[in-house]
Amino acid sequence: MTTTTEPDAVRRRAVSGFTLYDVANSAFVTTVVTAVGGPFLTALARDAAGPDGRVSLLLLNPRAESLFAYAVSLSVLLQVLALPVLGALADRPTAKRRLLVLATGIGSAAAVALAVVPSGAVVLGLLAFVVANLAFGAAILAYNAYLADVAELPDRDRVSARGFAFGYAGGAFVLAVSLGLVTAAEPLGIGRGTAVRLAIGLSAVWWAALGVIAVRRLDAVQQLPGYDGAETDETLRRQVTSTLRQLKGSFAALRALPGTARYLLAFLLFNDAIQAVVALSAVVLTNELFVAKGLPEEDATPFLLQLILLIQVVAVFGAAGSARLAARIGAKSTLLLTLVVWTGIVVYAVAALDGTGAAYVLGVFIALVLGGSQSLARSLFSSMTPASRQASFFGFYELAERGTAWIGTLLFAIVLDVTGSYRSALLSLLVLFVAGGLLLAATDTDRAIAAAREVEEGGDPAEPAVRTSERPA
Repeated sequence: MTTTTEPDAVRRRAVSGFTLYDVANSAFVTTVVTAVGGPFLTALARDAAGPDGRVSLLLLNPRAESLFAYAVSLSVLLQVLALPVLGALADRPTAKRRLLVLATGIGSAAAVALAVVPSGAVVLGLLAFVVANLAFGAAILAYNAYLADVAELPDRDRVSARGFAFGYAGGAFVLAVSLGLVTAAEPLGIGRGTAVRLAIGLSAVWWAALGVIAVRRLDAVQQLPGYDGAETDETLRRQVTSTLRQLKGSFAALRALPGTARYLLAFLLFNDAIQAVVALSAVVLTNELFVAKGLPEEDATPFLLQLILLIQVVAVFGAAGSARLAARIGAKSTLLLTLVVWTGIVVYAVAALDGTGAAYVLGVFIALVLGGSQSLARSLFSSMTPASRQASFFGFYELAERGTAWIGTLLFAIVLDVTGSYRSALLSLLVLFVAGGLLLAATDTDRAIAAAREVEEGGDPAEPAVRTSERPA
């Protein structure tokens, strides 16, 4: 039933649900993927490694230090298979909600399993992480597709940036509690490893509890004008057939919108590099600033938590500032500016990272561009996507969304495995930053947005008539 008396109040409730879900899932990204997950899994791998520092894992024999990067890559390669199909299924409004609920439940449960995995059980630890990160990707697919439901086109940059800003604040809160646990581990009578496990478990509970509240508030979209939330009475076989047909149509629609496809390719490149930096920074800093200098590895944990907490707090202002800058110079120009800064960050890290002071400088600059690059990339893509294909297209988009990069982490892992140098592996990411930035600069985003609106007015984007929508007159 459509509510006509208070549509603004209904939309505000839906927007608050969208914002709250970012608060919910950011704890997993910040604490598990970025802060303690890498060092935790690397420690498990080192416990299971042989004298040569390598782990016997099925038919593979990787370095213990590169195992986390391979785990991140594996979780996203699985998403390559799963998310496009899930996105096509989630184009149905009720299915989108079910996917968000199911993925949140599985992801938080897998994170709890990671927190209690026995020491040395590297296979179980990797399995729990891969499942949690895979579920996180599915949840974010459904969540991102809600952006077009909760925010009208002129307001999407602001709503997207607001979600990231509040998400960083929520992630910062959980991280601050985690830092307190690790710092006070000895007075509390627990080991630092136990404190890390408690931090992982806390992020899982936070994700699940706030996720439930967020979904209930997101249900307000059902009362907005034009929302179609009708339940299907199709059999399971027909639903599968319809989903595959929708997926085929979405690939056809993407081919029919070359500007959107070009932007998506640019995003896959530069965002994979961003996510590789985010996901692997803890491992790099632990090795370069502590292990390589002969310092105890466990001493890195409090420093990392402090650094990432700083990033989370500053990123709140970075995300808000990027939305204001985008309103003045445009989303594409602002996004390109953030990529220039990201390139400088990598060069500085390779050439001048010599102590914790330099790491804090890097953290501030990362925070200033992290939220802006991600929120503007999301809202820009949503604007050039037909309304009827939001979930399907975000299935493609999510293959490289935050915390789930695979090209960057795989490139990093291979270079590290071959050279044994974290700095060389980090330097290799410049290829993705430069290639993605150049492709974005060559993409006419205004034309792509106009083409998506033409599709919405002209019917199914998979129809042949639509395929001329972006041809020059």
